[in-house]
Amino acid sequence: MRDFYGVTLDSPLMLGTAQYPSPAVMEAAFRASGASVATVSLRRETGGGQAFWQIIKGLGLHVLPNTAGCYSAREAVTTARMAREVFETNWIKLEVIGHADTLQPDPFGLLEAAETLAAEGFQVFPYTTEDQVLAQRLVDAGCRVLMPWGAPIGSGLGLNNRYGLRMLRAAFPDIPMVVDAGLGLPSHAADAMEMGFDAVLLNTAVAQADDPVAMATAFGLAARAGRMAHGAGPMAPRDMAVPSTPVIGKAWL
Repeated sequence: MRDFYGVTLDSPLMLGTAQYPSPAVMEAAFRASGASVATVSLRRETGGGQAFWQIIKGLGLHVLPNTAGCYSAREAVTTARMAREVFETNWIKLEVIGHADTLQPDPFGLLEAAETLAAEGFQVFPYTTEDQVLAQRLVDAGCRVLMPWGAPIGSGLGLNNRYGLRMLRAAFPDIPMVVDAGLGLPSHAADAMEMGFDAVLLNTAVAQADDPVAMATAFGLAARAGRMAHGAGPMAPRDMAVPSTPVIGKAWL
């Protein structure tokens, strides 16, 4: 398994911390999921105060602050700087939103912010699209992780552009990649992991489920199963049927 800026994660599941019915449910969901990373927003921390931060610390996970809700490179950079002080980590999930309806990343603002933050010693996890040109520019800027979206944030649509994601994975074989956003079902997480991605990140599908703890458990199992399946070398699709019982030695009557 690839490492993330020198850190090897025990689980390929990353979970967000927003929209849960209560802090107690959030904590229970994280523990049930076996997630290795908790993504946190600076806005969430300031809203929840020390109680929220103590829960996150108590989980013993890697913390990945994000710049959620930022619509310009300047806003994202400022938020990242504040997040580093609050959460005491160089990790930052960089979001620069370019479209209010789809929440698609702004490629120009994203690259500008990534260049600035990488130069300041941040370890940037850029939320991006499956665009290979942008991916190369982000890698050139110093990003050692890429986080392509599966589908628009909170949509639950799964992997919208399987071709694009497969091509991106193949084009950057040595770069750790996390499918981020749009995963609505555990099968979506397994699908991404079977394609060779290194982790998945989601929030809404767990936090807004009727039973967040059960759904978190399901996503944790699915992500692990997908990773195991990819490592085992899955069979390639075939155009024709192939009998599983050998015909050699069969008696012809």
